[in-house]
Amino acid sequence: MALVNATVENVSVIGTGYLGATHAACMAELGFNVIGVDVDPEKIASLAAGDLPFHEPGLPELIRKHVNSGRLRFITDPDYTTVGAWADVHFIAVGTPQLKGGTGADMTYVDAATKGLTQGITKDSLIVGKSTVPVGTAARLAELIQDNTGDGITVSLAWNPEFLREGFAVEDTLTPDRLVVGTASEADEQVLRAVYAEALGRDTPWISTDYQTAELVKVAANAFLATKISFINAFAEVTETVGGDITTLADAIGHDTRIGRKFLNAGIGFGGGCLPKDIRALQTRVAELGLDHSMRFLDEMDQINLRRRKKAIALAFDLLDQDIEGKKIAILGVTFKPLSDDVRDAPGLDVAARLFNAGADVAVYDPQGNTNAAKRYPRINYVNTLNEAVTEAELVILTTEWDEFKALTPTDLHNKVTAPRIIDARNVLTPTDWENAGWTFAQLGRKFDS
Repeated sequence: MALVNATVENVSVIGTGYLGATHAACMAELGFNVIGVDVDPEKIASLAAGDLPFHEPGLPELIRKHVNSGRLRFITDPDYTTVGAWADVHFIAVGTPQLKGGTGADMTYVDAATKGLTQGITKDSLIVGKSTVPVGTAARLAELIQDNTGDGITVSLAWNPEFLREGFAVEDTLTPDRLVVGTASEADEQVLRAVYAEALGRDTPWISTDYQTAELVKVAANAFLATKISFINAFAEVTETVGGDITTLADAIGHDTRIGRKFLNAGIGFGGGCLPKDIRALQTRVAELGLDHSMRFLDEMDQINLRRRKKAIALAFDLLDQDIEGKKIAILGVTFKPLSDDVRDAPGLDVAARLFNAGADVAVYDPQGNTNAAKRYPRINYVNTLNEAVTEAELVILTTEWDEFKALTPTDLHNKVTAPRIIDARNVLTPTDWENAGWTFAQLGRKFDS
């Protein structure tokens, strides 16, 4: 790529979903002129007004700041001719959802964005993939770019995976814990060093590698996190049977610096738009490579994760003496994690839906997730406050560890519920506090004798 002294001023971000909108706003915060591109005019209009179709702390304010400063614009650009003539670096941030009817990653949007963008580019440019993709994608896209680049210009490709945590996406973009770039040339690496100069000035670790390693880093990280969660939940299945305290067990092994305590939280399991999708896509890809035996353990992890939901439902039946029909059950939390409105593959929402389908009178409250949950399961009763959810409930189930729920005490609920029964499916409450107050209390990973 022929950028003079790796100078970058103008940046485009293709795709303005969670990843793209965050990256666009943060690039503007870092001083670049940024255009965010999407095919949806309504989304573009909302973003231009600083209104997000999802919840992410701090991001609406950052978008409004730089729309007002003039550094950030959002447009539809069907032929990519506007950004193709303007931007020095183009970030591809479109989705790679799970294939309908399959477990692989749907590459439709990445392929279309890359091809269309390349055909619209009229100056030397660098395309940078940020989407999570199966290994081998970048090499394939590099050939696609070469086949569609106009005469007399140079367009090259780099891969720069994202490591965003929902609820902390702005922080993770502006002050990353590491930067991974896969490039085909030293010149392209220098361009990305210019883009991330501020982070590099703070001695942020910089990992320069090939396409394949850069692609694998993100899915390897997610697979490892899923493994830790599944590991402790597998031991929770043991402590539920023989007795013991899964939280104390996790604390004890977490003191080993080789293991660490993070992500050793037993409970209802993981969900969201990344971990479940990514480990399934990884299994599919390695099977295509003839290496299905290498990642066979991921399938068992998936099954452990799904069994945790079934265990929470079984506990609900146990606490209600197997008579669930018409019983009011309060579900506290249906996002897959706090500080998010993401209900994709969310364990709490799955539990709520299954209990509803079994005949329970389910009342759901989530500080941010009700609207998205109602789009998926509109027949369930969604309420606007914790008080509405628990009033006259015969069972309370805590399924997302929002601070509002972690701070609950038996006194908070005692005069509201019909019967003092609670399942702490995230293991964030203190059992003795509730049991001493006369509650029937159950946690995942703790033996419960009905």
